[in-house]
Amino acid sequence: MPQRNLSAQASAERGAAVSPQLRVLVVDDERDTVITLMQLLADEGHQVRGVYKGRDVVEAMRQFDPDVVVVDLAMPEMSGWEVAREIRRRHGDQRPILVAISGRYKQPSDRMLGVLAGFNHQLEKPCDPRALSALLAKLDPRTP
Repeated sequence: MPQRNLSAQASAERGAAVSPQLRVLVVDDERDTVITLMQLLADEGHQVRGVYKGRDVVEAMRQFDPDVVVVDLAMPEMSGWEVAREIRRRHGDQRPILVAISGRYKQPSDRMLGVLAGFNHQLEKPCDPRALSALLAKLDPRTP
């Protein structure tokens, strides 16, 4: 009988250690970046979608209802900052969690612009898969 209790406890601890599955939308005009991040996130058990243009985000949000949106800042036509402002205008400040990725904008003032646009987190590009995984592991889709 004690063996069952230990087994149940070990199973519960393993379940607690696994990060919750998130619905993640990846937005970047570089197709290789989108495909790479989508594969990484899918391998970790997340549900993923990708779009290549900022203007496609609104429709993707409606269809997919992501918990997290990972957005490149430097995109043509509609920048990542514009994408973030539009998401916040339509969906509010709590959900989805917005993660900016950029190789260009690394100054403290750029980070402040990201915060003002509505980003919750910012990562450098090329995006370190470990940094993104660690960030997502901390997020819980059940809480705003």
